[in-house]
Amino acid sequence: MYRMGQPEIDAVARVIRTGAPFRYKEGQLSECERFERRYAQYLGVKHVALTASGTLALRAALVGVGVGPGDEVLVPACTYMATALAVLAVGAIPVVVDVDESITLDPKAFEKAIGPRTKAVIPVHMWGLPCDMKAIMRIAKKHKTLVVEDACQAVGGGYEGRKLGSIGHVGAFSFNYYKNICCGEGGAVVANDDVVMWRAQCVNECCRFYWDGRDPAKDIFASDGARASEFEGAILNAQLDRLDPMIRAMRRQKMRILRETEATGLRPICANSLEHECGTHVMYILPTSEAAAEFRRLTGGVIAAQTGRHVYAEWDPVLQHKGAHHPALNPYLMKENRNCRMNYSLDMCARSLDILGRTVMLRTHPDHKAADVTAQIRKIREAAKAAL
Repeated sequence: MYRMGQPEIDAVARVIRTGAPFRYKEGQLSECERFERRYAQYLGVKHVALTASGTLALRAALVGVGVGPGDEVLVPACTYMATALAVLAVGAIPVVVDVDESITLDPKAFEKAIGPRTKAVIPVHMWGLPCDMKAIMRIAKKHKTLVVEDACQAVGGGYEGRKLGSIGHVGAFSFNYYKNICCGEGGAVVANDDVVMWRAQCVNECCRFYWDGRDPAKDIFASDGARASEFEGAILNAQLDRLDPMIRAMRRQKMRILRETEATGLRPICANSLEHECGTHVMYILPTSEAAAEFRRLTGGVIAAQTGRHVYAEWDPVLQHKGAHHPALNPYLMKENRNCRMNYSLDMCARSLDILGRTVMLRTHPDHKAADVTAQIRKIREAAKAAL
């Protein structure tokens, strides 16, 4: 969370004064609906539906495009564990694929990993870094693979002029404490296809058919549901007003840092769309893990491989085939999945582990002053002399 203050307090107070924190309001636009409309316009998509979390948004997105038992879904080796767990939640099997030096899904590894049961791929714009969506969409079209875009960590970012999350067949966002805009916990699923969105909304809202009116032409099914409240919608409306100025500030900082550390010998990670990304992190790939450790120590940064749940080797439920609380619901034990690839090992994406183990992440912040950035650049230059 970057900023939260009086606008959010006022927004929540208005909801409390109405005495109506439930999102459905007869004859008037709710805070949730207002945000959904505004965010759809912001992204350039037809539909947005708020969810209780980014994980649920991913699950709803997968259901929306028809992923289920018997299907494989390709996920990158570097992403929050929820990406893979959402695949299991719909009864499918996650297949882990290497990232490249952009710290996002390697398009070549993606194409190589496509098998007869591969139904979808989840490119993840990790830490606000855009995937190579042009290559990914081209490969997906060639192999008739669905693209479920995970933009949970890239709210406000773009790729070659298009907003992240709006490029694939369906997209998912998170608005929890660690994201660019925040309502404590929350998310959104987005799509342009009416049928995909109806199915996704049935996951998010088990009584969707009731609130929208029964329609025998629309598919309905049981789901637990986890809709957002008016408190979340109100906070997000205030947060959305803050988003673009914050993103612009962090992009400027990142551009300056990269420009003024060019002569250090440090090698930044590959950028797929530098001028449109979130700009939340500056990352360098060091020549060895020892050099990365020293550079991290001197700069106060973070080594990408040491963020725990963001690296596949730490995904215990996946590695241990614990896909559900009950054996009958465990995708790894379902007969429909017996021919899916599920033989995981700690070194199955050794190239990713090597890249992540040599990558040091440094954060920007929208409230940093010019002097703060100057001090950060000085520290990076001094650390480069010692580490390289």
